[in-house]
Amino acid sequence: MGKEQVYSICGMCTVRCPIMTEVENGEVSFIQGNPHASGIEGSICARGAAGLGLLKDKERPQTPLIREGKRGEGKWRSVSWDEALDYVAEKLNKVRDEYGSRSILLSDRGGPFRDYKRAFLRGIGTPNYCNHDASCARNVQHSALSLFGFGRKGVSYDLKNSRHVVLQTRNLFEAINVKEVNDMMTALDKGCKLTVIDVRATVSASKATRYFQIRPGSDYAFNLAVINELLAKELYDKGYVRRWFKDFEALEKFIEPYTPEWAEEETGIQAEELRAFVQELSSAKPAVLWHPGWNTARYKDSFYVCRSIYIINALLGSVGAKGGLPLVNKPGDVGYKGLKSFMDLYPKPEEKRADGVGWKYPQFEEGPGLGHLAFKAMETGDPYPLKAYIAYRHDPLMAYPEPERLQKTFDQLELMVSVTFSWSETAWYSDVVLPLSTYLERESIIATKNALSPYFFLRNRSVEPRFDSKADWEIISGLAKRMGLTELAYDSIEDMWNFQLQDTGVSMQDFKATGMVPLTDGPVYRKPDELKFKTPSGKIEIISEKWEQAGQPSLKPYSPPERPPQGRYRLTFGRCGVHTQGHTVNNPMLFEQMPENVLWIHSTEAEKLGIHSGDVVEVSNGQHSGRIKAMVTDMIHPEAVFMVHGFGHTLPVETRAYGRGVADHKLMSNGLDIWDPAGGAVALQEHFVSVSKV
Repeated sequence: MGKEQVYSICGMCTVRCPIMTEVENGEVSFIQGNPHASGIEGSICARGAAGLGLLKDKERPQTPLIREGKRGEGKWRSVSWDEALDYVAEKLNKVRDEYGSRSILLSDRGGPFRDYKRAFLRGIGTPNYCNHDASCARNVQHSALSLFGFGRKGVSYDLKNSRHVVLQTRNLFEAINVKEVNDMMTALDKGCKLTVIDVRATVSASKATRYFQIRPGSDYAFNLAVINELLAKELYDKGYVRRWFKDFEALEKFIEPYTPEWAEEETGIQAEELRAFVQELSSAKPAVLWHPGWNTARYKDSFYVCRSIYIINALLGSVGAKGGLPLVNKPGDVGYKGLKSFMDLYPKPEEKRADGVGWKYPQFEEGPGLGHLAFKAMETGDPYPLKAYIAYRHDPLMAYPEPERLQKTFDQLELMVSVTFSWSETAWYSDVVLPLSTYLERESIIATKNALSPYFFLRNRSVEPRFDSKADWEIISGLAKRMGLTELAYDSIEDMWNFQLQDTGVSMQDFKATGMVPLTDGPVYRKPDELKFKTPSGKIEIISEKWEQAGQPSLKPYSPPERPPQGRYRLTFGRCGVHTQGHTVNNPMLFEQMPENVLWIHSTEAEKLGIHSGDVVEVSNGQHSGRIKAMVTDMIHPEAVFMVHGFGHTLPVETRAYGRGVADHKLMSNGLDIWDPAGGAVALQEHFVSVSKV
């Protein structure tokens, strides 16, 4: 058998970059970025290259497992797929009979391949679908909806053509989207300025023209002062504002007190530095891209941080502009019909959601809901009991604060299932583990990338599964067959693909050349008078009626963040270039690159505590503590400490990751109850810890 090239989609993080694998004698010999994908051109990040480590890792679940001992005890019985799926379907049906279909919850990592899973939930009649976004990007999603009427993915990030990029709550060069990184490097080569606003000097900051080391929790103050300066000096795009803004006068009145001098006291950023920065932004308009954020589950006012970023972009005329945030195109915008949705096979459940989204919290988008509020409903039984939970490639016991409290909540369940390609804290605590084939061993349904140049794309299977695992569609189809959902009972992925492609004018043959089907010949930018905002007025609404009616102000007065108590520091966390949260820490290739996390602490604070780089220190919130090596540096704000998220694993089956580093989420007391009421996301950086030398 010769060498074969297979076009597929990476699954090592949530970006899902297009890739090409080389397969020889039934084994993947090489992985690279898809050379035909614009902005990728063969590139891949360290995580993507480590897909081989995941594929060959013997420390992942190898067969379906049913729990025999207590939850979390680690006693399992290996079973066949028929027995496992029969068991899950029987338990789900029992829960439906006793408590109703609404008592079933599924959460996942979101992404482009979720349509089939969500159709399954509709088919069984539950409204309770959540994804991980409550601990990631809900605040930026809701801020976009409040202003534009469409979500964060309604705009593209035209980094390649930008003249000034601002990164705030976005660490582009470590939380890597390969296309965005390549486009950013192209822009820098062409003279684009890069400004980074962060509590620590990230890799992104090392490439910046300007770096502002901001006081933790004061981002909103900084952004208000930027708006103040744009308006006071009339540096904004007046024509754009006249055409597209509603309630501009309310913004003018609201922003008057928030001068650069006022912000200097709050943020620590000198007024003259802020003014010079705003002048540079204005001179680059409209080709300015202030990134609205990615992981924005940080502070109790993060919704307003994101909202102020979008307002700044709009004031500079960059929303809709080349080099800024141009509107994406969907298939219908360029003359194509979209993919047929499996979800349309069933009506939307009429039952209200357990997390309160859409009724108790009418301003929030129903789609992925709010996971932490779903768990609250599971804990309290209000508004109704949740008794069965499927964690689909999702690890809330690593992603959310208070894992011990969540475990007690999960103890109230009659069924807990984990679908996963690697061990996780959540899988270990489940009743059933269904091993998902790794992305190199499975194909997925066709998906759409809405973009300047939209396209359909496909994940092909590179090799057959090494162990007794199945693709996501095989698992859902197996459950559907057992639960009477004949519309979702498929025996081949080809039949599913053909269903999706009905009426699109695209055939499976069209994917063979590159794994993608572009729907345009190149990027399509809307003309200024062709912009479409989905608000009631058709404009950018500074005052959102929906949020106001929900008791959340559109323009919230600034409230200073809590300062660290004496002897304590604000706990911050983030990403690095070689790991994806917790699920790659045990990967043999990536573990070798970074086996544990370290604690960043400012030099002056370390000196007070007698701490040097490499010393082992104890980090504590008074209830939980952990030991970790210190990294002493001037490149972090003195009020904060920082660690990479995802370490501190406790599972004996993960021999590499076991006991290495500290789990930041265990240091967040009452963290499930601390969230942003305007944006919906948990506030994961509102916690303080002490540090002492061991």
